[in-house]
Amino acid sequence: MYYVNREQIARRLAAVPEVAEGLRRAAQAWDGSLMLGLVQERCLHLAIEIVTDVGSYLIDGFIMRDASSYDDIIQINHEEKVFDVSTYEVLKRLVLLRKPLVQDYFSWERGELHPLSAEVPSILEQFAEQVSIYVEKELGPFQQGQTEGQSKE
Repeated sequence: MYYVNREQIARRLAAVPEVAEGLRRAAQAWDGSLMLGLVQERCLHLAIEIVTDVGSYLIDGFIMRDASSYDDIIQINHEEKVFDVSTYEVLKRLVLLRKPLVQDYFSWERGELHPLSAEVPSILEQFAEQVSIYVEKELGPFQQGQTEGQSKE
C-alpha cells in the first residue's frame, strides 16, 4: 500500500513554470549584471530544490530504496523510471550545483552565465510532465474528493 503525498508534489511542480521562465529570461537577456546573476543563482537553486523535494516524496511514497545524497535521489527516481535518460543526465548535473549554490555561495561566479541556465527550463518542464505521468500510471488520476495521498493497494 502506498501513501504518496500528491498535494505536496503538485505544490512543488506548480513552481516549475516560474522557475523555468526566470532562467529563460536571465539567459536571453544575459549581460553579466549582478541582478541577472542573482536571478540565475536563485532559479538554479529552486530548480534543484523542486527536483529533490519531488524525488524524495516519490521515494518515500512508493517505498523505493533510501537515498544517501541529492545525486542518489535523482538516480533512484531514474532507476524507477520516473523520468527518461535525457532528463536524468541534465538533472544529475543540476544537483551537483547544490553545494556551490548553498554552501559556497560566496565564491559563485555571478557574472557568468552557467551553461545549465539555458538547458534547465525545458528539462524542468519535462520533469514535471514525466512525474505527473508516472504518478497517474501508478495510482490513477487524481480526482476531486480524494483524500490527500490516497493510496493504491
